[in-house]
Amino acid sequence: MIQAIRASGAPFKRLFFALPVSDSQRRAIAHWRRGLNLRSGKPVPSENFHLTLLFLGDVDTAQVPAICAAVDTLTRPQAPLRLVLDRLNSWQRAGVLALEPQETPAALRQLVYALQQALLPMGFGEQGREYRPHLTLSRDFRHQAPEAGVAPEFFLDARVFTLYESRKGRYWPLAQWPLGDA
Repeated sequence: MIQAIRASGAPFKRLFFALPVSDSQRRAIAHWRRGLNLRSGKPVPSENFHLTLLFLGDVDTAQVPAICAAVDTLTRPQAPLRLVLDRLNSWQRAGVLALEPQETPAALRQLVYALQQALLPMGFGEQGREYRPHLTLSRDFRHQAPEAGVAPEFFLDARVFTLYESRKGRYWPLAQWPLGDA
């Protein structure tokens, strides 16, 4: 396994928690995105589609077991998380074209808050801004959201959430936790 090394010599991983997207959903979203005929930005590879819960950033590799142990103890939703990605939005400041839900389920906000609280003692979780669930379609996107010929309406039915490592443009699952009876 390849590990990045900090200037201090300590190995680290770039980590985040997210809801995975099923293969069929990835294909449907990628097909819909092609219909947008985007002429700018860098499309996110469909295998990297996910809905971020909490970005941790660069984390010392030695902390990963403690992070997983903290998440093992949190109270998770008693049912799978269901949401609809039904709004296309351009985040000018971040340079992102994203799919978002018009309505964020309370259970999703509660899961994000629980993750933040569980990881706060380790120095993670303090975001300083409101959580905005989204699926990134394109990076380095500096225009208004294009008009879509077909309105977005993608139903996510998340039965697990995952701790991912971002490495060389790919996202690798490190651990996974069930939601509800998954």
